[in-house]
Amino acid sequence: MKEQPLSTATIFDAELVRRYDRPGPRYTSYPTAVQFHAGFGVAEYQAAARASNAGTPKPLSIYVHVPFCESPCFYCGCNKVITRDHGRASAYLEHLFLEIERQGALFDRSRQVDQLHFGGGTPTFLSDAELAALLAKLRQHFTLRDDPDREYSIEIDPRTVSVARLGQLAALGLNRISLGVQDFDPDVQQAVNRVQSCEDTLALITRARELKIESVSIDLIYGLPRQSRESFARTLAIVIAARPDRIAAYSYAHLPHLFKPQKQIKTADLITPAEKLGLLGLTVETLTQAGYVYIGMDHFALPTDELVRAQANGTLQRNFQGYSTRKECDLVALGVSSISKVGDTYAQNAKSLPEYYKRINEGALAVERGVALDAEDRLRRDVIQQLMCATRLDFGTVERRHGIRFEEHFAAELERIKLLAADDLVAHEGRSLRITARGRLLMRNVAMVFDAHLKQATPVADQPRFSRAV
Repeated sequence: MKEQPLSTATIFDAELVRRYDRPGPRYTSYPTAVQFHAGFGVAEYQAAARASNAGTPKPLSIYVHVPFCESPCFYCGCNKVITRDHGRASAYLEHLFLEIERQGALFDRSRQVDQLHFGGGTPTFLSDAELAALLAKLRQHFTLRDDPDREYSIEIDPRTVSVARLGQLAALGLNRISLGVQDFDPDVQQAVNRVQSCEDTLALITRARELKIESVSIDLIYGLPRQSRESFARTLAIVIAARPDRIAAYSYAHLPHLFKPQKQIKTADLITPAEKLGLLGLTVETLTQAGYVYIGMDHFALPTDELVRAQANGTLQRNFQGYSTRKECDLVALGVSSISKVGDTYAQNAKSLPEYYKRINEGALAVERGVALDAEDRLRRDVIQQLMCATRLDFGTVERRHGIRFEEHFAAELERIKLLAADDLVAHEGRSLRITARGRLLMRNVAMVFDAHLKQATPVADQPRFSRAV
């Protein structure tokens, strides 16, 4: 593998990954959504939002969820509504606009929106006119930026966006795009009900460069039915040749009891755990040899990308979009099922469209549940974020931020860490911990040691509520 700086060097140890391949949180929040409860609702969220305006308030990040898709991708576990009736977008936008008004009233207009992300579902299910109206509504109630430093992105299904339409999206001020690909192999696409043209996808990337779109990201999935080492190697080669700024290569979790579309996948088409593990190794080795930096947890980026810079300067974070930059922002999430992070709280909107509409029609926000962090949660969130984002934990820094003695407070955790250190997942160096090159693919196993909400805070705890490491 191509040599990388120590902080990003990654060694794929198949036997080690196999032994630690157990369910665990992805730590897009801490506490995780499992700890969200109905005792935290609209009033608590409103209080947190207003309190966030005090002193020197943080800039804002906005996430907008558009749940509609024209057809189901059998692998998908996202919150979505399958429909070909584009008229349904009108009712959704009507309620979303009311939520924007009510959310906007909670935040001081001096707080600029540094980040804006449209996710789904399929955000481009909305027409250009509907997207323009949505952006206008956001601008009416929040302070959007127009300068080059903004990070305004949209997830794109290449089957629904032409090169001409991409120009319209750029004209609306969206300067970053994420393209869903998953796999270019026709046999795999057929198995998961997502048939898309390689040529059309690559044409969008070419057009994005011509339009000076700042960042292009591609989503892949390893472990899909009918995948093989040879077929996925071809997909990786095509993607590398297109040179996107970021690549997210996710592990497929086959959970048909939770996600009904997955029941459409034929059992005979599923690959074995050993084959899936081999695809992970192939992905890591191929992308790092091609010059991509492994950020962690499925994310790769070119050395010039902002994700790499954020990891180096300490502004990288984990949130509900995965790894993200600008952790100094409060996150305001809009739309069905979306999750906000404001101050030391998390708040999730109603998960179903009928319940989302009901709450908005009652004149309130759509917040259904959430959690307010106590001092212990804040401490452990800080520790877990440092491990997941910086791959290093300095005890003295934690002590200064939280007023504890690290070795005393985490005595039990440091004992358990010894087991991981013996397996070379982590190195205990003086008064710090460092995730090793072998441990970077298993960093959430290290983070789990510090999770007080798990029933058993051990690296091999079986938590079926969560996805597996591989």
